[in-house]
Amino acid sequence: MATPAKKREVDNDAKENEKVDSNDENSDEGEEDLNDEQGKKIMVDFVGRIPEDSDFHGIKNLLQQLFLKAHINIQALADYIISHNYVGSVVKQGVGDDDDDDDEDDDDDVNDVYGVTSIINISQGQNEECIQQLRNLLKELASDYATDSTNAMIKSILENDSAALGLIINERFINIPADISVPLLENLVSDIKKANAKKMPYDFQYYVLISKLYKPKTSAKKSTKKKGTEEPEVFWSNQEEEVLEEDALCTFEFSVDKESDTGISGTWAEDDDEMIPYRRVMLFEASKLQPMIDKIKKFIAN
Repeated sequence: MATPAKKREVDNDAKENEKVDSNDENSDEGEEDLNDEQGKKIMVDFVGRIPEDSDFHGIKNLLQQLFLKAHINIQALADYIISHNYVGSVVKQGVGDDDDDDDEDDDDDVNDVYGVTSIINISQGQNEECIQQLRNLLKELASDYATDSTNAMIKSILENDSAALGLIINERFINIPADISVPLLENLVSDIKKANAKKMPYDFQYYVLISKLYKPKTSAKKSTKKKGTEEPEVFWSNQEEEVLEEDALCTFEFSVDKESDTGISGTWAEDDDEMIPYRRVMLFEASKLQPMIDKIKKFIAN
């Protein structure tokens, strides 16, 4: 069993119906509104922590909701994130002073990880099986769904030893507000800088992000009948990722409608359109990461 996880700083800007609580001088715990299935709001304290062994099942479940039935060893990938926990954070519920920190049952609760933010080096030369699987998946998806120019760009980066590519993992439960993404991503940038200072392989030239999004089924059908009709409205699982697309070097998307996505896309009312799940792949220059975080801050503030 791993030692108790060290807290990472999760400092959310105060907004309506949200508060910032800094009871620990080394970390701030943001109190967020979390919508339950009945549409009610409950207040939950979230804290960012370094991933540890007891987070394995929670991280695995979050990775599963992203990759679904893709040929990826999710268990190995979760282990990889934990073994490289000097970069990235998991989101957990804050523990009050009166709670029993030694309760082993809590450690084994698969639902106690509400989110994970990390970075994985998927460049040429990274030889672990799950990394090779990620590289192959990206190549296959680009070949099947991207334009020729985008496919060529991604293939060139993956096969270039000097163009390090980092896969950003930005997963959380769907009802957790976008506000929490800012401190998590800022911590990730800080972790990457510290890793680079120690000559670790985190000096990236590019980042790739796989976003989860949904489109109404009826709107999608209408848009395919006539050329020139408006694109169907897009609903992003992580709202902050919507503002990043304009900074991408290239993008492509694909439907995962035939893969199991039950319970991940949220609870829809009976009169809502049926939603088709998609994945959108976005490639960025590494130098754009901090400006992208600044853009997310402005998006959240509006």
